[in-house]
Parts: sequence; structure tokens; C-alpha cells
Amino acid sequence: MTPRPNPIVAALYTLRDLDVDVAVLHGPSGCGFRAARLLEEDGMKVVTTSMSEEDLIFGASDKLIEVLHEVDELFSPKTIGVVGSCVSMIIGENVKKAIIDSGLKDKAFFVEIHGCMGANTRGAIETLKAAMEFGLIDEKEFQRQEKMLLLATEVESNSGMAKSKYTRPSRGAELKTVAEHIINLLKDNKKIAVILNAKKETAYLFADIQLAINLASKRIGGSVINVGNLSTEVGLSRIKRYAEDIKNDFESNGISIEYISGGMDEYPIAGKNAISYLKDKDFDLLVAVGIPQALPVIDKESIAVTNGPREVHPLEDVGYKYVTVEIASHSTVMGTREIVLSELGEAIRDAAGIQ
Repeated sequence: MTPRPNPIVAALYTLRDLDVDVAVLHGPSGCGFRAARLLEEDGMKVVTTSMSEEDLIFGASDKLIEVLHEVDELFSPKTIGVVGSCVSMIIGENVKKAIIDSGLKDKAFFVEIHGCMGANTRGAIETLKAAMEFGLIDEKEFQRQEKMLLLATEVESNSGMAKSKYTRPSRGAELKTVAEHIINLLKDNKKIAVILNAKKETAYLFADIQLAINLASKRIGGSVINVGNLSTEVGLSRIKRYAEDIKNDFESNGISIEYISGGMDEYPIAGKNAISYLKDKDFDLLVAVGIPQALPVIDKESIAVTNGPREVHPLEDVGYKYVTVEIASHSTVMGTREIVLSELGEAIRDAAGIQ
């Protein structure tokens, strides 16, 4: 049993990260539907070849070529990613030949992936490998990203939702309870360390919690140490842009990040960097937001904020005082270029009397 998403969706999200214009999913209508709708809000077109029962017997290369021509005519894309599916890969469809026969091999490349290939990170790695062979990224960047994705798989296996065969989902602690605890500490002039250790676009949401704690501190007292994986020097152009957007929002609110722990695709190591930085710092509460399961456990009162209901119990088990969930993280951040309101951020503002 595995509670993790499948590699096809990871492949689609990675194509978005690479700023590919259109993803063609060579499979049945509706395959990857929910992810496709979200990704279209982020600017990447996603279509399928709508394979039928008959295609399972006779193949659908001609249908793929036809869809590639339609996509080229409708959207005039610079790059097209063709993604395999369980159906097309099991019947042994020769997708690379279909791309060549379409006459679009200079703008279309094939991601050879299907849902039975293991961890979701396999989909991301295969997509990056295909992008490297197509010339979108160099080998050095591929190797760096592959290392991060393998480490991310280890994090989930050792500390996250894949730690057990089955982890019961939970929404965790009540937001009001968590917010009031933070506010009471600030009123007592305590110091809070906030670590933003977020994965890519979800940082637009998790950064709001860091923003809200800082705004509350300015209003009612206490102090904040800000740490974040907001490097603008590491990663794909789109990912560096996310970090730049968030840093600009912080700056416009008079908030500075005291320590940059890494890039936004480096969360498997950035959490360790953040804890190492705080090792000699004096603070009363740690608030870890984003991927808290990637942080080493410390002997300090701590709060974790995740976007996965199945991450709650593993985080509670390692000693976090409160664990809570930002359930709508993906749906609220697509297409944005600024920090978006979070549920806990709103609860903190309410508790601090901030309009």
C-alpha cells in the first residue's frame, strides 16, 4: 500500500516548472483531470489524446499525431511535453516515432512515464531527464534536481506520510487554538523562530503564516527570527521567480529574512540548514511551515503547519505541540504572483486584532 500520488501528476507539474507551454497526455479522456485543471490556471495547457477501447488493441499513434497538429495550430507553443499514461505505455506505443512523424520534433519531447513506476518523484526525475536530453536544462542542473528529489523521497519514507503503510488523515489542531497560543507568547514578549521550508508554489500560501506572525509581533510585542528557503540563485527560472515574489512581498511589509536556508526546490536539505542556523539562537517557540517533516526534531516547543492531512500524525508522533493543515494550498496558489491568505494566517490576524 502507498498513500503517495502517482508519477504522472508529478511529470505534469514538472513540465509546468520547466515553463513548457502544452502537455499532451497520451491516454484516455479524464486522465489526470484534477491536476490538469489546476495547472491550466498556472498557464500551461493540458490536453489528452482521448484514447478509446479500440485504441487499446490497435494503438493510437495516428491520434497522437493529430492532437499534436491541433495543439500546434491552436496554441502556437514553443515547447510541448508528451506524457505517457498507464494505457499507452502498457500497449507499447512508440511515442517518439509519432513525434518524429508529426514533424514537430523540434518543439515536442516525450516523457516516458506511467502510473506503475513507483514513487511520484520518479515522474519528476524522468521529466527532467527528458528535458535535459531535449536541451531545456543542462546535465549539472538535472543532477542537482535528481539528488533533491531522491532526498525528498527519503524524507517522506522516513518522516512523512509514507512512513507507515497507512496513515489516517487528520486536520490537526484547531486554528484558533494555535493562533491564540502564538499571540499569547508574543504578548509575553517571547521570541518566535519561524522557518519557511516550503515546496515551490505552495510557498505563496505558507509565507502568509510567517507574514502574519511578524505583523502580530509588530502590533502586540515579542520578536521574530525569520528563516526561509527563498534563494533566488538556485533552481529553474520559474521557481526562482516565486522566491523573488515572496521576498518582495516581505520587503514591502518591512520584513527581512535573517537567514536564507536554500532554494525552493531544496526543502529536503534546507530544513536541516535552518535548524543548524538556529542551533545557537535563543528563542521560545519554533513554527515550521511548509514541509516540516524535512526538519530535524529539536528539543524546543514547536508548531508544524503542513498541507497534507496524512502528515499530521507522523509530525505529532515526533513531538510537535500543535500540528495543523492548510488544506487548500495547491488550489489557492495557482497563477498568483503574490502571497495569498492562509487559514492560520487569518486566525493569527484575528487573534491579534489586525484588520
